Amino acid sequence: WGLHECLEVKARSGWQEMIGFVMVGTDDRDRAIDFYGTILEIIDLKRVEKTETYGSYAPKSNSDAIEFYVTVPHNKENATVGNGTQISFYIDKKETVDLFHSTAISLGAKDEGAPGERYEGEYYSYLRDLDGNKICGYTYFTK
Repeated sequence: WGLHECLEVKARSGWQEMIGFVMVGTDDRDRAIDFYGTILEIIDLKRVEKTETYGSYAPKSNSDAIEFYVTVPHNKENATVGNGTQISFYIDKKETVDLFHSTAISLGAKDEGAPGERYEGEYYSYLRDLDGNKICGYTYFTK
């Protein structure tokens, strides 16, 4: 399945959501695909496709519902990060946020804010991926 086929399946199914999928750029496709393959596995996403230009990830329970792509830029220019841009992954529990963060750091990501409570009942971690994209893992909890 390619990007357009997956979007077509979503559209035909009547599935509505505010964000259809997220895509980040990279200058090293294989390195980025390996990085995201490891950290996204922790939150039940798996790589479902790898092409010459991108890797795509979907929930383990629904490989047709691609949610995340890592890609080399279509215009052949270097990938750049957005100032103020952040990709946030909802994670089911605090311990998994911790594992997500520590695994990413062990793979070469840069710490932008260790896991912890930021607001009452909200638990966040921040990092920069191998290309400098800002990534957040977060969950909600009750005390």
